[in-house]
Amino acid sequence: MTCLRTPRLTLRRWREDDVAPMAAINADPEVMRWIGDGSVRDRRQTAERIAAWEREWDERGVGLFAVECRGTGRLAGFAGLSVPAFLPEILPAVELGWRLGRPYWGRGLATEAARVVLDFALRDRGLARVVSVHAVGNTAAEGVARKLGMRRERETTHPDYGTPLCVHVLEARS
Repeated sequence: MTCLRTPRLTLRRWREDDVAPMAAINADPEVMRWIGDGSVRDRRQTAERIAAWEREWDERGVGLFAVECRGTGRLAGFAGLSVPAFLPEILPAVELGWRLGRPYWGRGLATEAARVVLDFALRDRGLARVVSVHAVGNTAAEGVARKLGMRRERETTHPDYGTPLCVHVLEARS
């Protein structure tokens, strides 16, 4: 079982008791405003997504980690790797993504989690290229991508929702 640690966080596979706190994060309109069409998700939808993330781990060897605060043991959200199948124009690709609940914003936790996942992607999984996709205007996500050393590759449009997206990329040095 893959587990990553930072000074403040533990990134681990999902457990059944993560569904309720992740559902609370997904039910917050402010958290979800930049995700897809901005709709919140309920407990059932959250449980289905967590099951899909776990399947991705089993099928592809990459996935989204549950992000837990080491000091409290509370679930802060997720960070990890996934295949951005919703955006075929950039495939093949592996996307670095994250989502944290509002109490965890503004403390550098998204960058801390994303940085350890990026290192995992490049060193452990041997990926030569990692992308990050976010809605245009999501300056917090853009800031994290830039702090990770990613460069803006292109702007595009979400094929399902018509919203403008920004794709950042980091290519490993050979």
